[in-house]
Amino acid sequence: MKKITGRVAAVLGLALVVTVAGPAPVGAVAYGGQCGSGYGKVNEAAIPGGTVFLTYNGSNGKNCVVVVRSSPGSRVAMDAALKQSGGTSWQTDPGDFTEYAGPVYLSAAGQCVDWGGRIGDDWIVRNGTNCG
Repeated sequence: MKKITGRVAAVLGLALVVTVAGPAPVGAVAYGGQCGSGYGKVNEAAIPGGTVFLTYNGSNGKNCVVVVRSSPGSRVAMDAALKQSGGTSWQTDPGDFTEYAGPVYLSAAGQCVDWGGRIGDDWIVRNGTNCG
């Protein structure tokens, strides 16, 4: 796991503005349990080429983000990102993947989270969600 700082964090903030203005992407997929046992899907966001999933495990108070491609294939740049709302340090999993990026975990029981992901050049970010 790596932390996002500086320029990439600015891209995440800009991506929210760009994504909100655009049409809903196609190619959504079902969550496949990539975060592991005990994690249930609590939110999702479609992105061109796949879906970003936010999951939660009530037993350990951790959130998890995974980005899943709708059509696995050759390696493509992907990233999964997660942080507490109001925080400055993103937990990420950037790389070139064939099926999914992540999982990325964060202890955030009782906190709002910012989460998102990337496939190729397309980012989607959701801020201040799933509080409590």
